[in-house]
Amino acid sequence: MFVTPAFAQAAGGGGAAAITSFMPLILIFGIMYFLLIRPQQKKLKEHKAMVEALRRGDQVLTQGGIIGKVTKVNEDGILEVEIADGVRVRTPRSTIAQVMSKTEPAA
Repeated sequence: MFVTPAFAQAAGGGGAAAITSFMPLILIFGIMYFLLIRPQQKKLKEHKAMVEALRRGDQVLTQGGIIGKVTKVNEDGILEVEIADGVRVRTPRSTIAQVMSKTEPAA
């Protein structure tokens, strides 16, 4: 019922304690940034550069698992990919997962 002297003395100066209590949260965020966020941004940047460098004659693999050769590159982000003799499909640039083989640029 009465406040004991021990409780009354514990209420002083909490400045350093507040910083040390947030230190684990800051450390966890730093680890998450370097292990998850930064590699994902790097991978996204590499994929964007790969897709921008596509040109006619490149053999590509789509995200759906179809391998074909790029026959036409449109400016609006649509590629025309030949998957068999005379069979061409139109696909967005963003669905290209991998470039299997690159062609050399014309001289």
